[in-house]
Amino acid sequence: MIRIVTDSTASIPHEWALASNIEVVTLYVNRDGVEYEDATMDLETFYSDIYDMVDDIPKSSQPSQGKLESLFEEIANAGDELLGVFMSSKMSGSLEGALRAARSVAARSAGFKFRIIDSSSNSFDEAWPVFAAAAGRDLGYTLDRCVDMVKKSICATRWLFTPESLRFLKAGGRIGTASALLGTFLQICPVLTVADGETATFAKVRTQKKALAAIAKKLKADVEQYGLKNLVVHYIGSPDAAARWAHDVIEPIAKRDVPVIPVSACIGVHVGPAIGIVYECEHGLPGKLTVNPASLVYAS
Repeated sequence: MIRIVTDSTASIPHEWALASNIEVVTLYVNRDGVEYEDATMDLETFYSDIYDMVDDIPKSSQPSQGKLESLFEEIANAGDELLGVFMSSKMSGSLEGALRAARSVAARSAGFKFRIIDSSSNSFDEAWPVFAAAAGRDLGYTLDRCVDMVKKSICATRWLFTPESLRFLKAGGRIGTASALLGTFLQICPVLTVADGETATFAKVRTQKKALAAIAKKLKADVEQYGLKNLVVHYIGSPDAAARWAHDVIEPIAKRDVPVIPVSACIGVHVGPAIGIVYECEHGLPGKLTVNPASLVYAS
């Protein structure tokens, strides 16, 4: 059997993970000396005072190396195969830790087969490829055919979001290739994306209303040209504005109900209040990757 493993920054709701038999390894968030499991924390309560966090951003930490090895050893001892999809290696050391754990288990478990994949992103930009892996497993595909489905999904997803400001990204040093915005970060409301594993600028506008309009316009264009497979609306902070936008703007474009899902706290504390979408198209999208997706796969 193929076991699908990801980390909590994929932001997959617990009940969704259970329904798809996806195993989620948690990261951790430390605020004021209290450590929370990213995978199980109450995000509504945590985000209720997010505006107070900008001057003292909570710390996030990677999955426990011991827990990763314990899970992978259990998989190996069961005679199962591991397919792990993890947060971009340019954003976190989680993938490196998972790879180190998998190699350690493989060194003492003859025949253990694993594939560890760099999702090149986070949130549902990471989750849609995870669900692609689960779909392949459920169809009885081989490990490497499931890997091909993950690679295809990575190339077909887009993550567009607009933070209320860049103050959190600036304070946390997580702004990636969007750093050119910092000189004017108080005067603009940008649309950001993820490209080649890093945060990047998609558009620069003056208001969040214009930013959300730009996101909706891009979604509509991509759906018309590349087809739509999956879609969620994401938020950090209060869900109210995201839910209204999903209902009034995004669902008419998608022609379907659209789930509104909070972003993992480990991501949210570095971005601050924000609204966005992650969608997967039927065909590959230009601009997501400039590298060969095969380079994202690490095999036993």
